Amino acid sequence: MTGDEEQIRALIEQWASAVHNGDLTRVLSGHADDIVMFDVPPPYDGVHGIDAYRETWPPFFEWQAQGASFELVSLDVVAGVDVAYAYALLDCGTPRERAERPANRLRLTLGLRKEQGQWLVAHEHHSFPDSSNVD
Repeated sequence: MTGDEEQIRALIEQWASAVHNGDLTRVLSGHADDIVMFDVPPPYDGVHGIDAYRETWPPFFEWQAQGASFELVSLDVVAGVDVAYAYALLDCGTPRERAERPANRLRLTLGLRKEQGQWLVAHEHHSFPDSSNVD
C-alpha cells in the first residue's frame, strides 16, 4: 500500500468514526468546498457544496441516535498522483433493519483529489441495493 493510499484510508476511517459518533465537525473535515454527494434520501439530483452537505447530517444523526449502526465492513483505495477513488461497504441500519436483512450493506464510493498536499473528498455516493433482492 502506498503512502497516499494509507492517508486516504485513514481519512475515510476517521470520517466513518465521526459519522458513527455524530461529530459533524469531523465529518466535514477532509471534504472539498465544492463536494457533490449522491445519497440514499433526497434530493435525488445530489447535494452540491459543503454547506448543503453539512445540512444532510443532522437528520441522519437523529435517526442514528435511535440505535442505528454505521460501521465500515470493507474499504478499498486506489490512488494516483492527484486523484483517487475508494469504495466501501458499511453496516448501516437500525437493529430491526439489520435483523430483517443481515446481508444488506450500504455501498459507498468516494472520489478524491489532492490539493496542496492534502487529500480531499470531492465526490461521495451512498446507496443500498434494491432491498427486494437482499437476503
